[in-house]
Amino acid sequence: MFRHAIVRKPCRNLVRGISTALLGKPDYEQALRQHAAYVDALRSCGLEVIVLEADERFPDSTFVEDTAVVTEKIAVISSPGAPSRRGEEGSIAEALKSFFPSLEYIKPPGTLEGGDVMRAGDYFYIGLSQRTNREGASQLVQILEKSGYAASLVPLERVLHLKTGVAYLENKKLLAAGEFIAHPVFREFHLIPAAEDELYAANSLWINGWVLVPAGFEKTKCAVENLGYSVKTVDVSEFRKLDGGLSCLSLRF
Repeated sequence: MFRHAIVRKPCRNLVRGISTALLGKPDYEQALRQHAAYVDALRSCGLEVIVLEADERFPDSTFVEDTAVVTEKIAVISSPGAPSRRGEEGSIAEALKSFFPSLEYIKPPGTLEGGDVMRAGDYFYIGLSQRTNREGASQLVQILEKSGYAASLVPLERVLHLKTGVAYLENKKLLAAGEFIAHPVFREFHLIPAAEDELYAANSLWINGWVLVPAGFEKTKCAVENLGYSVKTVDVSEFRKLDGGLSCLSLRF
């Protein structure tokens, strides 16, 4: 169960964020409204939400998940693979110091972004991507093992981050899309495949028995509800324009 979440308000420079989505520029005012609704959804799932102010130095800084990997035992500050995002992690480290007596750090030349890290119980899957290299992933494995966790590496073929294509819904259930539907590393899970026209919805988010699903993806919503989950839909269309999704917008612990 999660107790806390850290989020950061979108900055006006959001329109200059990194994107391969080809969906146009995000609308800043709409992004603010969607972010506020996202925060409300987190609170409705029982979380205390710490809202950090916008940081105009970093257009992508609302995607706080990439800056750290946090569990009930440890907080690991990442080393972003995208050059324009290096430095975002400093203020996140300051916020996490209120909850953890000490922090671990991924050190260069290692790179690691939290969107490449999926937890399933006490096991972690770490995607090797354009943002997370083998050195950064190996550092995280060593840090996790010191705290009693285990982990393995998952090379990615097409998606930006591991959690672009998979979402762990607890109880050995995994919402998956694209290259992960038949991936051998996930063969022990009960897989729920995202429809071909709803691949974006693979980035859904389990929180304390609820599942947040991006608004507008009815097939995914129904598939998750049919498994017995309570679903909340959240509109994140403006963040999708920057390759971001539901998990990207918060650090949960």
